[in-house]
Amino acid sequence: MDISKTFQLFIDDSGSRNPDHGAQNRADKMDWFALGGVMMESSASNSVLSLHSEFVQKWNIDTPLHSTKIRGRRREFSWIGKDETVGRKFYEELGHLLCNVPLVGFACAIDRPGYNARYSEKYGDDRWLMCKTAYSILVERASKFAVSRDAKLEVYFEQAGKHEDRNLVEYHKELKTHGMPFDRGASATYSSLSAEEFSNIVLGDPQRLTKKSPLIQFADLYLYPLIKGGYDINYPPYRDLREAKRIVDAIIPENQVASCGVKYSCFELVRK
Repeated sequence: MDISKTFQLFIDDSGSRNPDHGAQNRADKMDWFALGGVMMESSASNSVLSLHSEFVQKWNIDTPLHSTKIRGRRREFSWIGKDETVGRKFYEELGHLLCNVPLVGFACAIDRPGYNARYSEKYGDDRWLMCKTAYSILVERASKFAVSRDAKLEVYFEQAGKHEDRNLVEYHKELKTHGMPFDRGASATYSSLSAEEFSNIVLGDPQRLTKKSPLIQFADLYLYPLIKGGYDINYPPYRDLREAKRIVDAIIPENQVASCGVKYSCFELVRK
């Protein structure tokens, strides 16, 4: 393995980590928790930062790009909805940026109703926070991608809160000392990495970043389309990213997607 070659995983979160969180009042009935974002080869950093800088300067944006605000045309991005022509052009150019920046989308999205249907009766109040499942799966799949490219992996995540951040760091350390936290028999088909493999592939502890980081902004902008793709494979931003080969599923062999691609966990109820 070439120690000098490193991939960097940038993680954002979406949704409540609590399995018992009340259902979101959404017309599309989506109810999820997810961790995910983008992976970048470290040598591409200057190119990625340059593309981000050019975009925000062109649009005179002095605040972090934020997916929820952009999609909802809210607060600092309310101007998007005030002129249809300008708004359409902005979305087109943002989509072009996301499809051409040298990044790869990764995520683990968990459907909350499906999670509870699978684990509520068996584990009750002892169910894990959904972030433990999501983080473990996400970092494992990113690690597999890195090692398949003869590279190491660094992990960065957006600060969410004292307890939330501490949990992610703890999950990270557990991967290196104990391996994946799941039942070995139930997860055998996924070719889980061992603690020794995690220690060899993943460099150090995960590092905290804020939304001011352009890479965290890209993680945020990628994550919602990745989640939505689990509920609607024809969602245009998801489809565009996939066709541009900016999602891991589109660039690894089809027979590896189940164990190395974007993970849609507990989606059985969604796909009935």
